[in-house]
Amino acid sequence: MRKLLPLIAVVLLVGCQSKVAEAFDTRQNAGPCPPVGSLYDVSRYVQFADPSDETYNKIAYTAEITDVRSFCRYAGKDPLDAQLEIDFAFGKGPAADKDSHTYPYFVAVTRRNGKVLAKEYFNVEGDFNGKKLAGKTESFSKIKIPRLDESIAGTNFEIVVGFDLTADQLEFNRAGKRFLLNADE
Repeated sequence: MRKLLPLIAVVLLVGCQSKVAEAFDTRQNAGPCPPVGSLYDVSRYVQFADPSDETYNKIAYTAEITDVRSFCRYAGKDPLDAQLEIDFAFGKGPAADKDSHTYPYFVAVTRRNGKVLAKEYFNVEGDFNGKKLAGKTESFSKIKIPRLDESIAGTNFEIVVGFDLTADQLEFNRAGKRFLLNADE
């Protein structure tokens, strides 16, 4: 009987492994994931208490998209399912009037030629808890990108994120102006 116990345990484990493996899609990805990132012009957010006065003392809130990561899965003719993580850094300036701020941003799926296929808008809350700097990671599961057939690879698409800026904020960024709040102040 003692000699049979190890054999029975091995048979039971092999049976468990095959059931576990069936629960996961083990097919190889049909190709690489789409490139993902943030465009320079919309990766920074600066809000002034008075838009006509762009001095340090008039900064209310700032933010920056510091990193974007994606994970994807597709095989055969399946649509491409992407998961996305966005890291945000927030700053509260001298003219801030609250201990939290809502920052609008977007996530877009584009073709490599720049044509936008889908774009959604979101808000992320920067909670400062009495400090001048804060950070947060937002996660999205299941961004679905339909493919016509299995010959279409993920590299034919891009996932782009950025802040939904006003015309003044966009002009500020495009002019190369920049304020970073110092944690020591």
